[in-house]
Amino acid sequence: MLALRLTRGAKPAVQLRRLLVALASAGTGFLLLCTLGYAMTHQDDPTGSLLRLAWCLTPLAATVHFAAAVARTDPGTRPRPGLAAIGLGPARLMAVSAATTALSCTLGSMLALLFFLHLRGDLTGMPFDGAAAEFLAAGVPLPLPAALTLLALIPVIASVTVALLHRPKDTRTAATRRAARSYGRFGAYERTAARETFGAYGRFGSQLRRRGREASAAVPAGGSETPAAAPPAAPPAAPPPAPPVEESPTAQDPAPHDLAPHVLPPAPREAPKGLPWGIAVLAAGLATEAYATQASHPRAFTMPGGLGTAPTPVLLGWLLTATGLALVGPGLTHLCGRLLQAARPGALRLLAGRVLMEEATRIGRPLGVVCAVASATYAMAELHTPGTEAFGPLTTLGTLLVTGCTIATLLTAAVEAKHARADTTAALLRLGAPAATLRSAAALRAGAVLALFAPLTLVVAELAAMPLTR
Repeated sequence: MLALRLTRGAKPAVQLRRLLVALASAGTGFLLLCTLGYAMTHQDDPTGSLLRLAWCLTPLAATVHFAAAVARTDPGTRPRPGLAAIGLGPARLMAVSAATTALSCTLGSMLALLFFLHLRGDLTGMPFDGAAAEFLAAGVPLPLPAALTLLALIPVIASVTVALLHRPKDTRTAATRRAARSYGRFGAYERTAARETFGAYGRFGSQLRRRGREASAAVPAGGSETPAAAPPAAPPAAPPPAPPVEESPTAQDPAPHDLAPHVLPPAPREAPKGLPWGIAVLAAGLATEAYATQASHPRAFTMPGGLGTAPTPVLLGWLLTATGLALVGPGLTHLCGRLLQAARPGALRLLAGRVLMEEATRIGRPLGVVCAVASATYAMAELHTPGTEAFGPLTTLGTLLVTGCTIATLLTAAVEAKHARADTTAALLRLGAPAATLRSAAALRAGAVLALFAPLTLVVAELAAMPLTR
């Protein structure tokens, strides 16, 4: 109920993103149901049905990736001060975020089922009733458990992914956690200078005798009686006059380690460490594709859209290449930021480079995925012969779905980065920075990223299509 209320009370921009998640889920669910329809009409070809189901994993992964990005930018499930007092702690917000994602994906799955039944001719009263009755096996009864199982994949996988990404994390350091777990005597929340053994507490009265000795040492002999008059002490000698010492303006300032954590500036973010691994995976994928061109492989898989067949090493090489592009995205984005600040930068280049370095992980990974999808699309266009049959409707739908989800994920990450540096932007505006400078810095960041990633995408796409064009 709380997730439903937060969903209804969100802003129009948030509702639009959730609607896009529902549409992506509907498209992926329709592709899964079409695979089920093909299996119902081609029961003698289980390999082809399984291969079509495997090709649906790419739209499924793109949809889940987009749903996770939208859930990460949802302001309704963002931790804020005071929410834990009313029962909305990190664990509860994680559950609300997962439930909101499940609601959006379930809505899309239901739309996919209605559209599938409408094209089969099971639902009447609307235009295009039974338009794809032959293709969707209208004469065969629809196995409802199988259809519901396929449609439940998207909400379940998306909600579990969002829950794992938003799980409560312990932000304390290892030393802080050890100090929090260490206790004093028998669980007392203090430390003592001298450590006591367990047997000291087994001797009854030992603590009382120790406290009595401390009290007798503090009170003079005689108890409540008036103590004897002590001989008059000599007056203390006057201290020698010392010259006045002027205190510096910062003498009363606390040391840096005594300041509150929110007062200290944040530590500079380290460079992403996935660039060497990404380059290695990318090189391994290209090497696998090159090996496929030199040897003959009897095992080949049929690609969608009439693109012909591809050997197993080629498909493995494409998978490694796409994974490598996704891994090198953050490192290359960080490298763009460093290159912008090279050779005596001005204020504009310095601002653009620092922002790219700070947002390298948040922007770089979706950018690498977009480059992988763009290279795959370019390779498909190169493999398609102009005189042959055009792409089918399902192939076109899958291509548009994957491309749209990856671009929408990148734009969502850009919006998240903009919200994350809203305080910095407001501080720059208060200091007198013109708004045109901030826009120019944003355009410079986009141009630098495009100048680095566009040639890389073209080169990888040409190398990916080379094994099948020869």
